[in-house]
Amino acid sequence: MAGEAAGETPGAPRGRGAGARLARLRAWRERYPRAARAVWWATTVLSVVLVYLALLLPVPLTGFEPRMLLRLPGEAVVIAAVLTALPRRPRVVVAALGGAGLAALTVVTLLDMGFGSYLGRGFNLVLDWELLDDARSYLADSLGGTTTALLTAGVLVLVVALFAGMAAAMVRIGTVLGRDAQQSTRATLVAGTVWITCSVLTVQLAGQPLTVHRAAGALNAQTDRVRDTLRDEAAFGKEARADRFGNTPAAQLLPDLRGKDVVFTFIESYGRSAIEDPVMAPGVDRTLASSTAALEKAGYRAKSGWLTSATYGGSSWLGHSTTLSGLWIDNQQRYRTVMASDHLSLTKAFRKTGAWDTVGVMPGVQKGWPEQKYYGLDKVYNAFQLGYQGPKFSWSTMPDQYALEAYQRLVHGKQRDKPLMSEIILTSSHQPWAPIPKMVGWDQLGDGSVFGPIEKAGRRAGDVIADTTASREEYGKSIQYSVTALTQWLERYGTDDTVLVFLGDHQPISRVSGIHASRDVPVSIVAKDPKVLDRIAGWGWTDGLRPAHGAPVWKMSAFRDRFLLAYGSTPHPSGG
Repeated sequence: MAGEAAGETPGAPRGRGAGARLARLRAWRERYPRAARAVWWATTVLSVVLVYLALLLPVPLTGFEPRMLLRLPGEAVVIAAVLTALPRRPRVVVAALGGAGLAALTVVTLLDMGFGSYLGRGFNLVLDWELLDDARSYLADSLGGTTTALLTAGVLVLVVALFAGMAAAMVRIGTVLGRDAQQSTRATLVAGTVWITCSVLTVQLAGQPLTVHRAAGALNAQTDRVRDTLRDEAAFGKEARADRFGNTPAAQLLPDLRGKDVVFTFIESYGRSAIEDPVMAPGVDRTLASSTAALEKAGYRAKSGWLTSATYGGSSWLGHSTTLSGLWIDNQQRYRTVMASDHLSLTKAFRKTGAWDTVGVMPGVQKGWPEQKYYGLDKVYNAFQLGYQGPKFSWSTMPDQYALEAYQRLVHGKQRDKPLMSEIILTSSHQPWAPIPKMVGWDQLGDGSVFGPIEKAGRRAGDVIADTTASREEYGKSIQYSVTALTQWLERYGTDDTVLVFLGDHQPISRVSGIHASRDVPVSIVAKDPKVLDRIAGWGWTDGLRPAHGAPVWKMSAFRDRFLLAYGSTPHPSGG
């Protein structure tokens, strides 16, 4: 009676070993046969559904339709055949290991889907694990540390649960198949025959092929990507050693820009969509038009074209390095290779001449930045060296207007013995595009505290980050802000010898730019001296800050050599 009061089944063994627990389970089944049968069917169906869904990945994150699940994965037939043919103990081991392997493939496939949606490319098993930490940092800046910590913990729990659940599901399926091997064999043969027949005849259901082998395809794609990555490492190392201007004497580099203050500026996520998408373009185009007119009134002229970025949706450093190195740098391995090389960057070419002081303004850099050596920058000002005391705007450590004013105060406005070559990275247009700064009087910037009320009144990142319409609208506004801040700085502080080169580093994520958007970004050169623009007259670029739809499109890696040649540099190749 005491045992029954404690919830035990009468007659069940009282012990703590595995045998005792199994005996109690059997006793429970005998006492509650209907409940036991319901549990058996529920776990079996859940196991089948879990494996079935894993075998149907990948599916599109956008545009998903339930009919995409109405397909027969060929891998299911193979799994059934293998598990049916094995004796009990080997079957359990193979099922558990196979389940863990399928769970691992599922995790990688989900990452692949996410990378494809945000960065326009697949997940690289060799190179991309370190980017997950960048993603976590981005979420912390956008959503806050506590929310990010909870999300990270939740993801880890889900991953562990997926591995355990998938292994258990495969063991469960194997157990069911093994109960009647003869019947399971017949069913597997029928399923295999149906699959082959439908595949050969290209039978469709709801407008799509009935038979698929997506898991095998995903595995093959990852295998090919790993193999190509390992091959590319050696090939790119050789490519980086060959430099058209590697042995060019200092006196033959950029002679037609001597005496000019040259400013290279990258605007975060400034892509073709900002200028041509019907939602974002009207506001951005008005800003470009008014800025062009204001610059012309101040005596400046501009020409603009298109560059095809080596990256998409993120990984801005790949766009920066591709532009300045003249090499196509579309993955982290290539980036590391070129950063450790002697390949001449465009910015280092200015330093090599000895005719310019070189400086970098990097408000997005918040830790050591060894890349300074490759880029040939005498001094780099990071997020903590610009004197900003105002609030962060999501990921962006400070508004672009403040960063440009700090550049003027600390560098550009000071007396120097040499002209200045500067590389500036503007970050206010970094996703999630909320809150967005607003322009204030340049004389009111102070230490940046003036932006406190503006940040508090702005939209929250959490309200925008998952809303496609809001993201597109706020993205357009952020580009308008960045372009306005930059061109107003030039109007206010530029001189007769200032040459401004500014461009986007990549398109925004596909949720904003569109699933089939190009990788093109605008690039503009602005100067007062007409000789500067005369040097690029043959490029066919559009007058003003807005490149025409049909303006020339070059690969971003072509810009360095074209720029060096346009301004009088003489090629002297190195490295073969």
